[in-house]
Amino acid sequence: MEIMRAGSRPSAKGPTDWFTGTVRVDPLLNPYAPERAQGAHVTFEPGARTAWHTHPLGQTLIITSGFGRVQRWGGPIEEVLPGDVVWFPPGEKHWHGASPETAMTHIAVNEVQNGKVVDWLEQVSDKQYGG
Repeated sequence: MEIMRAGSRPSAKGPTDWFTGTVRVDPLLNPYAPERAQGAHVTFEPGARTAWHTHPLGQTLIITSGFGRVQRWGGPIEEVLPGDVVWFPPGEKHWHGASPETAMTHIAVNEVQNGKVVDWLEQVSDKQYGG
């Protein structure tokens, strides 16, 4: 058994290659072989969002606060609220982030496959983000 105490792992600023705007990532769980689960508590300031990306084994988002947006490639922008759970299937191109006026926080849960959890793609343009 291992207890990871609150505050024992530092917050990180979301890298500009992967995010637009101000994003904070707080690690929650990381895989220990043979486990594959990985999770993070991610906070997006208003207007902040991920780049387009995919996950080899899919991704689950649990919206914990604020007001956000998610979009699957070719689909409409959808609004998300606290308590909403969003699942993206393996390989589905998507993005997620805050609304233009309100911050949003979610817990992101992914699984690692062959050492990889995400494939980062191009940034979401302002036009795409605005719908």
